[in-house]
Amino acid sequence: MINNKNKILIAGLEIGTTKIVVLVGEILSNNMIHIIGIGQCPSKGIDKGNINNLKSVISCIKQVIHEAEIIAECNIKSIYLAFSNQYIKCKNEIGIVPINKNEVTESDIKYAIYTAKSIKLNHDYNILHIIPQEYSIDQNHGIKNPIGLSGYRMQVNIHLITYKNTLKKNLIKAIQECNLKIKKIIFSGLASSKAILTIEEKKSGVCVIDIGSGNINIVIYINGSIQHSEVIPYAGNTVTNDIAYAFNTSFRNAEIIKKKYGSIIFSSLTASELIEISNLYGISTKKIQKNILIEVIESRYSELLNIIKNIILKIQKKLHNLGKPHIIGSGIVLTGGGAKITSLKILAKKIFNMKIRIANPIQIKTYNDHIIDPSYSTVIGLLKYGLEIYYKKKKNINKKKILKKWFYYLQNWIKKIIG
Repeated sequence: MINNKNKILIAGLEIGTTKIVVLVGEILSNNMIHIIGIGQCPSKGIDKGNINNLKSVISCIKQVIHEAEIIAECNIKSIYLAFSNQYIKCKNEIGIVPINKNEVTESDIKYAIYTAKSIKLNHDYNILHIIPQEYSIDQNHGIKNPIGLSGYRMQVNIHLITYKNTLKKNLIKAIQECNLKIKKIIFSGLASSKAILTIEEKKSGVCVIDIGSGNINIVIYINGSIQHSEVIPYAGNTVTNDIAYAFNTSFRNAEIIKKKYGSIIFSSLTASELIEISNLYGISTKKIQKNILIEVIESRYSELLNIIKNIILKIQKKLHNLGKPHIIGSGIVLTGGGAKITSLKILAKKIFNMKIRIANPIQIKTYNDHIIDPSYSTVIGLLKYGLEIYYKKKKNINKKKILKKWFYYLQNWIKKIIG
């Protein structure tokens, strides 16, 4: 995976609107990941998942890879890549097949999934993820693992995440120009969910809202299965643009003001606090009350969260009408750099009227505690995907070794009987 004789290493790369970051993780014997290297730089040549300057993106990727290699003392050859764009779409589909041998086999599952995914997509779209939700055998519903169960007919419900061809091609081109191999491309919302959610939250129902700079990724889990995924092409940078416009300052100055003074809730203690504003040329021109800044930020965040609220209610209504579970018992989990704005939890509680959690990545070890932060949820989730894939491959290899061993044993036993 990565050249290092003494360690099993994996790397995750996120190409975001604000930053490009790569993490190197060591797979430990207790199924944990220890982050041992990081490389990051401000993004250039990309906006909301769209590459507008290939040369700049390639330069940034090479820089972060080099930084991570030095810190982790390794040679990175392959990466897991995060992918998010407004043209990410999702569909829930059904596949139905007869059970050939009275009990379900791996072949039956593969055929059912193949049937479900064989839908007609828009000509410029392809499938990125195929995620089984549940299985049904005859009249028994809600089955998570049907292997070995008896019946006549099996149905599989799957969640498909699709992408626009040209977007992925441009990303792949950028990665290949850096002499890197892509192990797997993963929707950023799924990666973030992998980093921050517990099994219990997925079972009781939860909505992940990953607020980045260019996009907001939404993933809804109900009864342990993903039911909806979506990308909203407005996020942290939209708030920064509002500040820049409201106070006639540059985007860069607006971003500094947002990070230093930004909040969502008005406070009598800060009502009279003054903030110095620079003009487009960086020259200090005026002072404003902090609560005027808060009003600008609160207005945009309220709008974005209400858009998401309407999406959630629409999905819940659809599931309810189909007679399916629709409760989101664990509420809303917010992550991403845009979730770090002061008092967001209070506003979210008011809008959603659910449990609210601002989430850092969980169950991870690192040499640098600053990485355990909402802004790194996506790239840490990539490492967790890599860990899962590594152990699945290892399990399959071990199965083949056991079968091979028994085959040779059986051959020798037959030879002894005949001979």
